[in-house]
Amino acid sequence: MAVHDHPHRRPGWHVPFPRRTGTAPASTGPTTAAAAATTAYVFAGLRLLTGFVFLWAFLDKTFGLGYATPSGKGWIDGGSPTKGFLSGVAAGPMESTFHDWAGAPWADWLFMLGLLGIGLALIAGIGLWPAAIAGTAMMALMWIAEWPPARHLSDGTPSMSTNPFADYHLIYAVVLVALAAAGAGATWGLGGAWTRLPLVGRHPWLR
Repeated sequence: MAVHDHPHRRPGWHVPFPRRTGTAPASTGPTTAAAAATTAYVFAGLRLLTGFVFLWAFLDKTFGLGYATPSGKGWIDGGSPTKGFLSGVAAGPMESTFHDWAGAPWADWLFMLGLLGIGLALIAGIGLWPAAIAGTAMMALMWIAEWPPARHLSDGTPSMSTNPFADYHLIYAVVLVALAAAGAGATWGLGGAWTRLPLVGRHPWLR
């Protein structure tokens, strides 16, 4: 990652630009509006893509669409969405805890409802703060399960971790919070109508 240093101003080292007299300053209104519209579209696109990541994970794990979940091993076929991942945890302070949770019905239901709820909320553009809170909690648990700080697994083999802190789980968590803070549901979504509901007006955390 490149770090750009900002030059410090020094007294006497500036170039005096000539001022134009009799000329009105250029209006920045259209430029500002265009930039705001572009920003809204970028956030809306990011919201939809992130929502599809969560929703697709739910669909693939439910129906065994042959991507992360093989055909015939989906949730509706009796497979467990959490057993494979949690039973494979091999590092970190919650290793034994995750092994106990692996395949538990309550863990499967919470995980799958979380994927579905977060995915639908992001795609619809509603309830972005609840989605951000739930998604951040989910990503934090998955980060602990993979435990990037570990150089070696509990059996001594290399963990293949490439970074001791930052990974895609943290990036997803930051994206979820940023989308909620930016009110990204109003563009290409139902966020505008959602925020006008009386219930949401009385409870801003539902936005």
